[in-house]
Amino acid sequence: MWTNLIDNAIGAMPNGGTLTVRTSRDGDNLLVEICDTGAGVPPELQQKIFEPFFTTKGVGEGTGLGLDISYRVVTQRHHGDLKVVSSPGDTRFQVRLPIAEPPADLA
Repeated sequence: MWTNLIDNAIGAMPNGGTLTVRTSRDGDNLLVEICDTGAGVPPELQQKIFEPFFTTKGVGEGTGLGLDISYRVVTQRHHGDLKVVSSPGDTRFQVRLPIAEPPADLA
């Protein structure tokens, strides 16, 4: 999942740019942001990009499953959230994962 988000960010900057990975605490969640300075994701595509088989890449360049799988891993397996906040030059994929207390025998 992390590799997919980072690969997509790098792919969004074919002529170079800046890739940033930020982490912080957001209430009871860990927030991880994968940020790039590429062209951005148009508002009309921001919800579609998480649908299975949706891709903006050319034929033979992608399956359209990477973000769908990433979304399902975050939301269904880890009970978190994955969303995109994007404008030209500033795209952020935000992954929020609940912070769980360690079991007593590991604390």
